[in-house]
Amino acid sequence: MKLQPVLGIVLRQLYLMRSSPIRVIPLFAWVAVDIVLWGFIARYLNSIGSGKIDFTAQLLGAVLFWDLFTRIMQGVTVAFLEDVWTRNFLNLFATPLRISEYVCGLVLSSIGTSVLGLLAMLVLATCVFGLDFLGLGLLLVPVVGILFVFGIALGIVASAMVLRWGPASEWLIWPIPALLAPFAGVFYPVATLPAWMQSISSALPPSYVFEALRATLAGRPVVVDGLLWAGAIAVVELVLSGAVFAAVHRYVMRSGLLARYSAESVV
Repeated sequence: MKLQPVLGIVLRQLYLMRSSPIRVIPLFAWVAVDIVLWGFIARYLNSIGSGKIDFTAQLLGAVLFWDLFTRIMQGVTVAFLEDVWTRNFLNLFATPLRISEYVCGLVLSSIGTSVLGLLAMLVLATCVFGLDFLGLGLLLVPVVGILFVFGIALGIVASAMVLRWGPASEWLIWPIPALLAPFAGVFYPVATLPAWMQSISSALPPSYVFEALRATLAGRPVVVDGLLWAGAIAVVELVLSGAVFAAVHRYVMRSGLLARYSAESVV
């Protein structure tokens, strides 16, 4: 894998944003809406609560980290969809570009846009609502790392879905974070879920992350083994997602589906 083609994919995303600054607005707009909405909800609950629970840390912190995961996943997917919307696949893969280089370019683009979104969330949550983000200390490292890896893995799988079934399947990928949120235990302990949902939660790295965050905020010791297990699951899922994308790419190339890519589903 060569670095120059990877940077070429990233550079294309930068040129797209430079030529159309309105593309930058979604990086901050929805993040701001979520932080402001949940920030005022948390402030209201603090005003009527007994003071034993800091809803700003519990709710706003959960929203911040879940939004971070969502931005990472959608960062990969949107970068991929730019090539879908512009019918650019034939141009890309008529070159000696490797599929691994293409996917790495998407991942780097997602990391860049996600960092911008994270900074916007931190500024709003800290300056407006007083969220002590740095109070988590070293726990921030595994938390952000696991969410980054899992978000990238899910973004690659979502891109593979569109590549296989065509642009009409785009609507399938946007609800994915919302569908996973109940199983990940973003706002409540996984123990409150029925057994069949808990079995699904055990395969989702974010469920371990939010359990660790709740334990820290409650003054309980963090289960380090859980975070290590979550990190291992996230890495395995990242490797599998790359294999899935590569397999789908081989299929659409050999079957000719790539050449017949259109705005409708491919059967």
